[in-house]
Amino acid sequence: MSFIKNINQRTPKEIRALIRQGKWDKPTAGLAMGYAQANIVILPEKYAFDFLLFCQRNPKPCPLLEVLEPGRYETTALALCADIRTDIPRYNIYRKGELEAIEKDIKASWKDDFVSFLLGCSFSFEEALRKAGIPIRHLEEHKNVPMYVTTIPCNPAGAFHGCMVVTMRPLPPDKVVRAVQITSRYASVHGGPVHIGNPLEIGIEDLNKPDFGDPVTVRKGEVPVFWACGVTPQAVVMEVRPDLCITHAPGHMFITDILNEELANH
Repeated sequence: MSFIKNINQRTPKEIRALIRQGKWDKPTAGLAMGYAQANIVILPEKYAFDFLLFCQRNPKPCPLLEVLEPGRYETTALALCADIRTDIPRYNIYRKGELEAIEKDIKASWKDDFVSFLLGCSFSFEEALRKAGIPIRHLEEHKNVPMYVTTIPCNPAGAFHGCMVVTMRPLPPDKVVRAVQITSRYASVHGGPVHIGNPLEIGIEDLNKPDFGDPVTVRKGEVPVFWACGVTPQAVVMEVRPDLCITHAPGHMFITDILNEELANH
């Protein structure tokens, strides 16, 4: 994958075009700053009601931004001239809970009964954190955000059950309260942290071994802060094992035309 000049300065529409053309297949953290990014879960229609109920019962890890009707692949609320079959850098395709393939587009896999769920992403509040002088370590180190499967149970709904996945950002102690205040304004993109401090209390044994994403440096004296993560459905899918499920690859998000501030206090 060749370097794309000024990728961080491109508009959401321009970045989606580059993704559609196969010119960008990397994580989207730090791209189109100011604009919201979304997780995606695509399921056959027979699972749609149960998953919708799962999202409603678990708004922290699964904050719904939009649900598309069966077979529809263009959003009506989040982006113009976008195609969710092609405009995400990488897709994970799960069959019976097993990761079968990672693809750059899913046109060949698309079915008329697919229902698509777009969920808020914590990348959306990172702009506000940076403006407040709060460090975002995975951006500093040019990495994907670290994600961990926890022992925090989600509320079950129909066929869907499992534990929450979280993202982690290490912060100086004097920045933690401000980070909580800022992110709590963004309930539709996971809101405030679900845990602060000792990772063992939520079942994470080693911060250097994330289940998804990349490990980042935790400096002496820093506090690990954990937010609910939209990769939770992927952990649930691996547990529940539906016939078929397509998601974004962790960290490879759908970039919307919606400003982050439009989601604040939403």
